[in-house]
Amino acid sequence: MEKLRIGHLTTSYHTCFILMGSNWIEDRTEAQSEWKLFPTGPAMIEAFRADDLDVGYIGLPPAMIGISKGLQAKCVAGGHMEGTVLTAKKEFRTLKELGDVERTLSQLRGKAIGTPTRGSIHDVIIRRLIEEAGLQQEIEVKNFPWADFIIEAMEDGTVVGGAGTPPLAVLASKLLGARMLLPPEAMWPNNPSYGILATRRMIENHPDVLEEFLKLHEEACNLTRSKPREAAKIASRATGIIDEDLIFEVYKVSPKYCASLPLEYIQSTLAFTPVLERMGYIPKPLDRNDVFYTKLIERIHPEKPHYREPGALGR
Repeated sequence: MEKLRIGHLTTSYHTCFILMGSNWIEDRTEAQSEWKLFPTGPAMIEAFRADDLDVGYIGLPPAMIGISKGLQAKCVAGGHMEGTVLTAKKEFRTLKELGDVERTLSQLRGKAIGTPTRGSIHDVIIRRLIEEAGLQQEIEVKNFPWADFIIEAMEDGTVVGGAGTPPLAVLASKLLGARMLLPPEAMWPNNPSYGILATRRMIENHPDVLEEFLKLHEEACNLTRSKPREAAKIASRATGIIDEDLIFEVYKVSPKYCASLPLEYIQSTLAFTPVLERMGYIPKPLDRNDVFYTKLIERIHPEKPHYREPGALGR
């Protein structure tokens, strides 16, 4: 296999930026990488459908939506858990201050909040929280094609806050003085912030290349936990526009990085199935074997998962 086609998002804590910034794929495998940027997970799924990708960094709900509609791909590795936060303008109070998720959300009655496209993990999580609080008729959720547009919408008053990745919270705080109303662990415990999706063709025809890629992905996860400053420097260089200190701050918001697929990651992912079905995003239920292929990552990562071992990020 001469070229590995990899889809990725702008999310700065994904290991794609470490792999891009370090040239590990070219230097340490026989493959050449071709990186393709997408605004959201659902947009990446369309590229998978068009046979433009071999693997991708993606939140699991968009992948599940694609799989339920016939996409021949599976999640072959983890990457991060709990990567959705709710941030809002500084006049709103936080969960820590109010002590209850419903009371925290109730502040947003009559307001609009932004989130990435429909079917993205952030869209599904925030709509579920609002629904559980009985506020779906009182809080408007606006979807944006690029997560970056949420900051602009907060600035011009189109929305008062946004549900998205830790970079959204860090940038909103830095640029607008916004506050994190709901931290990652309060949104959906153990949620599969992102994983590595691989096509069936890749799994069956090029398992050796895929395994080498996953080894590098795991190494990059370890670097993020153990040497976050070094990881942030590499990632900053790869993005070309995001400051090293900002990426370091992003790492600390939810320091649950690992490539393994432990039971809690899988169970949390499958818990999305009834929610996605109820919201009309998937036409039928999915089970573990529909979504996951764990053979390679179990061989690469036989030890216990590291999601709850933040390493240097916990100091």
